[in-house]
Amino acid sequence: MDKLYDSELKVMEPLWEDGPQTAGALAKRLGESCGWNRNTTYTVIKKLIDKGAVDRSDPGFVCAPLVTRQEVQRQETDSLITRLFGGSKTQFLSAFLSEKDLTPAEAAQLRDLIDQLEAR
Repeated sequence: MDKLYDSELKVMEPLWEDGPQTAGALAKRLGESCGWNRNTTYTVIKKLIDKGAVDRSDPGFVCAPLVTRQEVQRQETDSLITRLFGGSKTQFLSAFLSEKDLTPAEAAQLRDLIDQLEAR
């Protein structure tokens, strides 16, 4: 799947949160939250359909997500690590954690995640 841009993610968020809905409902919601007009929303929906991220069905121009939030997050993370850290997850995590003050609970969660990955 092609990269999803910020405007496209604004359309995907309500679909991920609330499931399939009409283009009209999306246009109303994005008009209120982003100040978009109906044509802007429909243009972005068309781009998402062309990318295979959204399915449109009739009657009612109902839009449904074809990709999950987790799939997009994974793709974006992999792209970032490849571009900025030469594909090294270790360098990425080192850079990310070097500037963060982790709480004991967050550190424990990270340890648990690593333990789970090692157990696989």
